[in-house]
Amino acid sequence: MTTAELTDATPAVLASHATDRSCQGPADMAKCPADTIAAGGPGSIAEQSVNHKVDVLLGGGKARFDQKVTEGAFKGMTVTEQARKLGYQVVTDTTGLKNAKPGKPVLGLFASGNVPTEWTGKAAATGGTAPQRCVTANPGRPAATPSLADSATKAIQLLEGKQKRSKKGFFLQIEGASIDKQDHAADPCGQIGETAAFDRAVKVARDYAAKHPDTLVVTTADHGHTSQIVPLEATPPGLSATLVTDEGQQLKVNYSTNTPGQSQEHTGTQVRIAAQGPQAYRVLGVTDQTDLFTTVREALRLR
Repeated sequence: MTTAELTDATPAVLASHATDRSCQGPADMAKCPADTIAAGGPGSIAEQSVNHKVDVLLGGGKARFDQKVTEGAFKGMTVTEQARKLGYQVVTDTTGLKNAKPGKPVLGLFASGNVPTEWTGKAAATGGTAPQRCVTANPGRPAATPSLADSATKAIQLLEGKQKRSKKGFFLQIEGASIDKQDHAADPCGQIGETAAFDRAVKVARDYAAKHPDTLVVTTADHGHTSQIVPLEATPPGLSATLVTDEGQQLKVNYSTNTPGQSQEHTGTQVRIAAQGPQAYRVLGVTDQTDLFTTVREALRLR
């Protein structure tokens, strides 16, 4: 589950194999000719995600799933129709998600593209901005859009329902994707609001783990990013914005990893990783990123 499109990089890597990450729907296959169903390949990321019967898919990207399949058993159907044919419950808002029942896979499509951010405000600018308070109820976000925490709560409920029948554990990935996306856009309010939303989703997972001590919860980032808090008197060479905090103090945020007007870039800085539960001792101190695979595998007793 994610706040990005379900066919974006992080959810896609768990549900598909594709030559290029851009091959998200049946109409997006220009860079993946060998992956098309016509060429004997597995199809687009959207097609693969539902073909693989992933139990819970919650996020944005409805436009990708509304594309029509061009070859194979589901030719002429949209990927959403394909999902229904494969037994998916398809939901598009908070009410639909609430009414989804365990026992059948769930495809939640809550936005045409990326899910709108929780907070909004003015982006950073060359030379800085006037002090601003972030708008913590984004008027561009439909009221019926479930929060990341709500989606996490429901996903755990659905997976736990399946677990009771199969007697097996489950794996759930929860991505606060627009922390990254708003950092690329030098949008401090969007970025901070999505960080707060992710924090609430982490609490959902930790509350579940507190009642189920055989649960491993890992929280981390896939990379560092550009934003930095700098002194108010600093004059960064790139973009910056001044925010007003709840305490009435001012906070300056700087974005300087690319030319103003261009997408801000990732950095190679070390990122935090935290864990609780079985195998959590493996992430103490500095962890090589490839070791995390083994930690999760051991916790799931896959080998």
